[in-house]
Amino acid sequence: MSRIGNNPIKVPEGVSVNIDNRIISISGKNGAQSHHLHDNIKINLNNDVITFERIDDSSVSRSMHGTTRQIIYNMIVGVSDGFKKDLEIVGVGYQASVQGSRLKLQLGYSHDIFFDFPDEITIEADRTAIAVKGSDKQLVGSVASK
Repeated sequence: MSRIGNNPIKVPEGVSVNIDNRIISISGKNGAQSHHLHDNIKINLNNDVITFERIDDSSVSRSMHGTTRQIIYNMIVGVSDGFKKDLEIVGVGYQASVQGSRLKLQLGYSHDIFFDFPDEITIEADRTAIAVKGSDKQLVGSVASK
């Protein structure tokens, strides 16, 4: 029995959810995202509350139950509030700045290091503090780790 998969998701004000066949589309003030649902999971939308059910009790259905619920929840949080990762550069003379869609890093090498980030991500840099923001939790984490 999934503890996470059985929790319903309340859709906040300003977020619209559209379910078409096996594709769920969510849009809000920070953008729009869509996700293809696994075949073993059923999704129900009633009165701005999303619930999830498995079609059977197989191991694949059980594992996808909580995973699907959390992916949809992260999409809703992303389009309504967004995600942010704060990074700090530690070192004497190290600094960062943003030039258009590139992050310029001065890290003690003989040359500057440039990092091109995706359009869906915004990066703010203030000398040694870097903030990575976006509506997709996975993309924000991936860009921050790189």
